[in-house]
Amino acid sequence: MLSRRNLLAGAAGIGAVALAGAAGANAFAGETTTAASPAARRLPTTLAHRRPGVASRARTDVADFSLTHLSVVSSAAAGVRLRTAAGWGDWVDLAASSCAGARDDRTAPAGRRSLVLARGVTGYEVQTSDGSTAVVTELNTVDGPAGPVAGARTRQLRTRGGACDLPAYLSRAAWGADETLRFAADGTTELWPVQFFPVQTLTVHHTGLYAHNDDPDPAATVRAVYYDDCVVDDYGDIGYQLLIDEAGAVYEGRVSGDDGLPVYDRELNMANGAHVGSFNAGNIGVVLLGRFTSVQPTPAARESLVKVLALLSKVSGLDPAGTTAYLNPGNGLGGEVRTIQGHRDWAAIGAGATECPGDAFHPTLESIRRDVAASL
Repeated sequence: MLSRRNLLAGAAGIGAVALAGAAGANAFAGETTTAASPAARRLPTTLAHRRPGVASRARTDVADFSLTHLSVVSSAAAGVRLRTAAGWGDWVDLAASSCAGARDDRTAPAGRRSLVLARGVTGYEVQTSDGSTAVVTELNTVDGPAGPVAGARTRQLRTRGGACDLPAYLSRAAWGADETLRFAADGTTELWPVQFFPVQTLTVHHTGLYAHNDDPDPAATVRAVYYDDCVVDDYGDIGYQLLIDEAGAVYEGRVSGDDGLPVYDRELNMANGAHVGSFNAGNIGVVLLGRFTSVQPTPAARESLVKVLALLSKVSGLDPAGTTAYLNPGNGLGGEVRTIQGHRDWAAIGAGATECPGDAFHPTLESIRRDVAASL
């Protein structure tokens, strides 16, 4: 198993791909199996190769392993283009749609950060606006050595305060969170111990990943988001509390204790996340997998979003159509906000500017609020 700090995939890890690749690529084929079932499948661990100084406009060949995703960190605005068997694609501005948060207990990671879907990519080129180098981490989240046994998917998201039916719900064990990534080299020191706070607001995001809509393997992308947040950005865990894919499946995000239920502790306080820098305490982040700068989420994703926001509003006693005098108890920052709002709306009270959750999707949040309120 690759350790958290070993970002280079060595010969042993690469060799294991040949032995475990087929099982890894089909890790979610048996979605109703359990650890006790003879048909249970083992999930792949993530292969990662960090390139710390990729020159602007330098063409880089992929050689260590086939890619599923690229993580790009740059000090200036950046674009990327990808090469596949069909040739080089168009340049895409990464900064315009990225959704980057930060932990409240530290400053935001330096640089602009973007995650790119890179299936079938054989090479890539990064361009920065000032000619500086970029840090690129090549990821494969489907073909690595077999890791933990996949947990069972269900069709119900449950908390201690309620439940809602969904196309599918995947716990961390079901989508393949490598829990060793959350700990230091000693294996016992948690890098980001969970804190709990009363819920005040709900924030809607998109991942904004380039080439991400019509994702053939959203669970693999969740693992990539997890690695990017946990290791590349050094949060120590995934920053969102819940994630929703295009089929409407919901994924457990940030660790929230040992009760087996997501988001909340036993007193219905929320586990602190990292999705809106300086404004995370008391703020639950729900992210849609996709890039909604010019297209809308699928009807299935929107329906699951409404159900999830309704459940969270009910459990936390929130008015989904109202406003909240938000106050971060850790740093004293706050202001008047919508109880349900998009990531970009937090800029009005001091958060960093972002396009998230997308120019096309953001104007529809008012209808989301109405539908959530109506469902309650």
